[in-house]
Amino acid sequence: MKVRSGVVTRVLWIIQVLLAALFLFAGGFKLLLPVDVVQQQLPLPASLIHLIGTLEVLGALGLVLPSLLRVQPVLTPLAAVGLTLLMTGATILTPELMGGEVAPAVLPLVVGLLAATVAYGRWRVAPIQMRLAH
Repeated sequence: MKVRSGVVTRVLWIIQVLLAALFLFAGGFKLLLPVDVVQQQLPLPASLIHLIGTLEVLGALGLVLPSLLRVQPVLTPLAAVGLTLLMTGATILTPELMGGEVAPAVLPLVVGLLAATVAYGRWRVAPIQMRLAH
């Protein structure tokens, strides 16, 4: 049981770090580039682009920092749930999906499923214990 637990923990950490890097990049892109450049790829109002970028950056930090520091590690599965919801919206609102093209919706769907895996894994399967005060 201990070996399986170690493997699950490592896999969850790998997914968390990869998702954090992805969301940090995507959120930073939305926050740092001029809005008109972002709107070429993401035809949304500027305020919504900035909100999504902020949520992505905060979610990226929440996927890693609470568990890594073992301070309020319950925030990690909550961040993963938030990112799952964000990716659900991205999947549903993919412009091409509205036109019947499914392929562009696959990436946000897969990313959302990975975030959901982290949420479940860190909530039920391999939760991180909070650091004990000395």
